Formats: sequence, structure tokens, C-alpha cells
Amino acid sequence: MKDFAGKVAVITGAGSGFGREFARLAAALDMKLVLADIERDVLDTVAGELREAGAHVYSVRADVSKQADMERLAAQAFEHYGAVNLLFNNAGVAAGGLVWEHSVADWEWVLGVNLWSVIHGIRLFVPKMIAQGDECHVVNTASVAGLLSAQMMGVYNVSKHAVVTLSETLFQDLRIAGANIGVTVLCPAFVPTGIAASERNRPADLRNQAPLTESQRLAAAASEKAVSSGRITAADVAAQTFACIRENKFYCLTHPKILGSVELRLRDILAGRNPSDPFSFKPDVAPG
Repeated sequence: MKDFAGKVAVITGAGSGFGREFARLAAALDMKLVLADIERDVLDTVAGELREAGAHVYSVRADVSKQADMERLAAQAFEHYGAVNLLFNNAGVAAGGLVWEHSVADWEWVLGVNLWSVIHGIRLFVPKMIAQGDECHVVNTASVAGLLSAQMMGVYNVSKHAVVTLSETLFQDLRIAGANIGVTVLCPAFVPTGIAASERNRPADLRNQAPLTESQRLAAAASEKAVSSGRITAADVAAQTFACIRENKFYCLTHPKILGSVELRLRDILAGRNPSDPFSFKPDVAPG
């Protein structure tokens, strides 16, 4: 997809971080926007900002982990604009700690937002995008955590590995179906966004009653340090993502320095040896 003007973009997690920057850039390209977020106040702020700048914006408060909310988002997007050309399955949350210390609530929350939202997005939007017959594109936000298996990030790693393989399979299925839909999986490393504080949006029924363990406190501190020290901004990531869309590029890897760690993992697999430390090339951000 190279021409964006007048086309429709749907963006989840649009109230902050990557989603907000996707929305700003899409608006600058004269796209029509459907913005979704679980936080009504930040969603309204972003929508208001873009409307004041002259953008066409329709906003929907949605918990993207919920089937009913995603069905409502899809129905309203197609009803309001008649088509969807660019889908950003972007919403994400994080939790850390030793993998055996995660509660069932941790797994349900992180997988619900990070994985099930993408499943719902593909299931509800892609068939209609195929039926449109015009050029479309799907962007799924994963992470380098979908390419590596870093310590004390188990639940997050699982969710993002799933998004990567789901995206790769979507690419192959669309190819054999002859659909005119491109796919990009976005795999950034540490970027200053609000994900380190994503606990603020955790539903009450999925909150842990027990206090954080020592490993969970260490993981939270390491995440905050790594995210806040990121040198690439969310706006930079958005710009690179749109470049990948224009080039119909599947893997959008915004932090090339991390590729050494990815290569090390692949060499471990090919050599049949035990996994190396994923933080070998960047020990200063390793938890613990």
C-alpha cells in the first residue's frame, strides 16, 4: 500500500504509545480513522487533537481482549466508513517475573490483550477486507520478545511469539488465497511508551490479590529502566512502520542492534546447543 489518502485505518491501543503515533501519522496522510482504546480519557484526548487538526475520526472505547467489544468495533468501523483498508492490531500490556510465579490472572490478562485482540482483529476484519477487493494491509504489533526468550518475561514472551507466528501464518494463508492484503509484523525493542505502567488498565477481576514477588519487583524495575532509556521514540517507530507498509515488508525490525541476539538464538537452534543469554549484547537492561 503506497496511497493512503482517503483510506480508512483502524487502530487499537490508540490512546498512547505506538497507537497514538500511528493515528497522528495516518491523519497527516489524510486517512480516515477509527481509534480504539480501553482508556476513555486518553482516547478522547487523541481523537480531539486529531479532529481539531481536520482529521476524520471515529472513536470507540473497547477492551480488545473481549470478543463482544471487538465485534462492536468492527461493526461500527464498517458501518461508519463502509470499508477498512489498514488495520493496526496494536494494543499491548506487560507483566514480568519468574515464569512459575505468574498467576492464572496474569496469563489471562496478557494473553487476552496481546494475543486474543490480534486473533479477534484478524477474524473480524480480514474476511471483509478480502471481500472489498482493494489493496489493504494488516499490521500486528509484536516485539523482539516474539523473536527472543528473555528471562523473567515469560508471559509476555509467549504472547509475542504467538503474534509473530500468527502473523507469519496469516501472510502465508493470504498468499495462497490470492488476497490483495499485505501483512507486517512490528517487532520493536525498548521504546519509551506507557507499557511499563500497563497495570493501570488491568481489569479488577484479573488483578492479583497477593503482593508482588521479589522477581516480579525486579522485572518491573528492569522494564521501567529499559523502556525509559530507549533512544528510539514511538514516533520513530510509527514512521518506520509506515515505511514497511509502503514497501510491503513483512518483518519491521526497528532496532537493528538487537539482530545479534536474534542471530545468536537461531545459531543455538541450528547447533543444537542450550539457549544463550538473550541479554548477552545488552546486559545493562537485563533483570535480576
